[in-house]
Amino acid sequence: MPFSHHSHSGQFCLHAQNTLEEMVQTAISRKLRVFALTEHMPRDRHCDLYPEEVRNYQIEANQSPADLYKIFAAYYKEAMRLKHAYASEITILVGFESDYIRPSSTGVIEDLLGQYHWDMFVGSVHHVRTIPIDFDRPLYEKARRAAGGTDELLFQAYFDEQFDMLRALKPPVVGHFDLIRLKSDDPECSFQQWDGVWERILRNLTFIQSYGGLMELNSAGLRKGLSEPYPNAEISKAFLEKNGRFTLSDDSHSVDHVMLNYDRVFQFVREIGIATLHFLERGKASSDSRFPSVSISGMPTSEWEQSTPSPILRASMRPSFEPEASGQEEPVRANCIEKRQLLDIPQVLQITAPAT
Repeated sequence: MPFSHHSHSGQFCLHAQNTLEEMVQTAISRKLRVFALTEHMPRDRHCDLYPEEVRNYQIEANQSPADLYKIFAAYYKEAMRLKHAYASEITILVGFESDYIRPSSTGVIEDLLGQYHWDMFVGSVHHVRTIPIDFDRPLYEKARRAAGGTDELLFQAYFDEQFDMLRALKPPVVGHFDLIRLKSDDPECSFQQWDGVWERILRNLTFIQSYGGLMELNSAGLRKGLSEPYPNAEISKAFLEKNGRFTLSDDSHSVDHVMLNYDRVFQFVREIGIATLHFLERGKASSDSRFPSVSISGMPTSEWEQSTPSPILRASMRPSFEPEASGQEEPVRANCIEKRQLLDIPQVLQITAPAT
């Protein structure tokens, strides 16, 4: 049966939809064996908040984003409830998606790792020079200017900051490795056209393989209009040559995204020549002391496909592309009231964060 190691819900993420429980129920209905809950970690600086958060959480310029921590605590409580409530039907992994913005992010992430009992986390980079690179095109261009003015220099900076994150955190699952291409001038270009970029990619891949990290094949790239998942074929082949291990993620932000485009990911896996897909599971000794009850298992790709019923594969062939808006604000604005209701902790969104 398939699995996914990266997901979000509208209950705890303003640019997503549906409750966390609805996400779990959908994963069960689509016969997933493992489903990881990985809401975004809270950010600790006002300058790192997205417009949706400033507006909907009523955070003023002289306030701290303390509400995000309250919402994150509520997420953990609900995730643990679901993990146990549905234990007989699916393996639920409770984790989070880290967001490395600057070197001090490491301390924030380590504090979260120590504060809660996690099964895993996804290590991601969404910023370069502290500027978001996947939110919308204007912010991407701002980050590019900060990096030197060209896609080549921005890509170099992205993979350098990713390397800093990898060395500091050694995430069990590496999130959307080549996200940087999404808003670029040519998202389908070859990274090998730039020696400095490709050298950095190979360096990062070597390091991930050295500590045993899993590279997610993230189907969200297909949903966002790319021709291949994250990472693309040339990077995936390079990682395979280094004996790197791959896992699967749908990076779902609604029930409609659960397993979306897995049929196309299957085809991608065959074309790349990946013989084994790996997944996290509980109950075996772990080599990562941070997650002592979770280990990595592998399943031959041929067995994995045979064990996935054809109706489930057909379900993954729902309309596979959603046009990108200029940013994330329009869907958020339309669903603002719904988000407050779904949180089931409306007082959190009314709390005035303490002044810094």
